[in-house]
Amino acid sequence: MEALTSHRPARAVGLYLSSIFLFSVMSAMVKSLSEEIPAGELVFFRSFFGFPPIIILLVMRGQLSQGLRTKRPGAHVWRGLVGTSSMALMFGGLGLIPLPEATAIGYAAPIFTVILAALLLGEKIRMIRISAVGVGLVGVLIMIWPRIGGVMAGNVAADMATVGALMVLGSTALRAVVQIHIRKMVKTENSSAIVFYFTLSSTVASLLTLPFGWVMPDWDTFLLMVLMGLLGGIGQILVTTSYRFGPASLIAPFDYSSMLFALVIGYVWFAEVPTLPMMAGAALVIAGNALVIWRERQLGLERSRANAVVPPKG
Repeated sequence: MEALTSHRPARAVGLYLSSIFLFSVMSAMVKSLSEEIPAGELVFFRSFFGFPPIIILLVMRGQLSQGLRTKRPGAHVWRGLVGTSSMALMFGGLGLIPLPEATAIGYAAPIFTVILAALLLGEKIRMIRISAVGVGLVGVLIMIWPRIGGVMAGNVAADMATVGALMVLGSTALRAVVQIHIRKMVKTENSSAIVFYFTLSSTVASLLTLPFGWVMPDWDTFLLMVLMGLLGGIGQILVTTSYRFGPASLIAPFDYSSMLFALVIGYVWFAEVPTLPMMAGAALVIAGNALVIWRERQLGLERSRANAVVPPKG
């Protein structure tokens, strides 16, 4: 994450909202392309053509050498494999379920992160965060239950939609694994290196799917895939830059603007109308996340007060 260099909340929020919009448009492109282009090929174009904006930013900031410097190359490989798998599952799932539903299921990532932090990092989870996890998981169950019901009724279309929902849920869980891994990486690695090597590793890893049915796109499709990658790279830059002007506690709640973008884009582009279970489940997941964000902010304030009264050493 970028160090805060200047507190400009309006600029921070504006940059972050712009990034969310670009990622929403990119997701819509992935969804429209997924009928004819395999997920692995889409991951390659997203990663490879996301490289130029990232390289340009690092050069402009004089951070390219930092992006190449690493103390733990193995950690970057692991982060790349898990992150690429998450991206591939998300891209595959987007072709099978509505865009707003995929967006809503993706909101479960912070819930999974809390669970994994307790299991893998030994973090203590008290009643407030346990309640938040419970609310979020109930929301996820509400969203995917109609899919499961359709499968039990023998609906073939529901079978595919259920596969799509489970792929997105799997992607979300892997994204939480990545977040836990990054918490460890930032102790020795800078953000430039993490972004650079993830883009590199996801580009290389996606090439491994080449023997499994890549297709030769026509010119229009090729340009759309290039644009998809560029939008992803620019969106990543905007996210990174936004943290230079505002803290995470300010920016994080604006994640949920992606639902508004997804609803509008899904309706206009794909004629998708959200269902009541999807909206109800999304509301519960968002409520659980809001509770986690609030609790993390309270803990941060408590740590700040504690640090303020500790006498200096030496």
